[in-house]
Amino acid sequence: MIIKQFEERGLLLNIAFVQEAGKPDTLGFRGRLALVEAEAGDSAGNRKTPGIVMEQTILLSQGDHLKLLAGSLDRLQDLPALVEMYHDALTPETLAIIYVVNATTPMQVEFNGCNFALIPMQEGVVWNELMDVAGLDKADLKKKGSGEKVMILFNGLGSYKAKGEPLSFDQALTHTADIKRVERGAL
Repeated sequence: MIIKQFEERGLLLNIAFVQEAGKPDTLGFRGRLALVEAEAGDSAGNRKTPGIVMEQTILLSQGDHLKLLAGSLDRLQDLPALVEMYHDALTPETLAIIYVVNATTPMQVEFNGCNFALIPMQEGVVWNELMDVAGLDKADLKKKGSGEKVMILFNGLGSYKAKGEPLSFDQALTHTADIKRVERGAL
């Protein structure tokens, strides 16, 4: 299973869970996702934190392919690193919804046959945003395992239609600005 391979390679960070999602050969994941391989940190084999990550990542895999890829990138410029690292797991059927901090407008970009819905978001939680888009609430997830919740979210997004016009990656880059993520902490 592809998510297990990512885990073995050290690409899954701050893992909230990797769990079966209610169907054979299907796994759900939430956490951070490395977009580049981490460098060796010391002689004991520990690795440094990768320089580029996708925050608030939600993955659903079936076999060797991703059914759902969602998360938050600080910069649209990092999308090619995501595609390069995970291209073997992406298919035209992959639902890829990426919230982008420095994007100024919703848009769509195709890479290797996979359509990426790119949505501006400087603050917020990817999971909550997707729950709203899917029309789900907490009662829909009650008494379900974490992996099953990802499957329910994916099924709820079944009729999702990306907003924004299809653009080349170079065109999409013209719809970015110097915007930083809004961080909220304890008061």
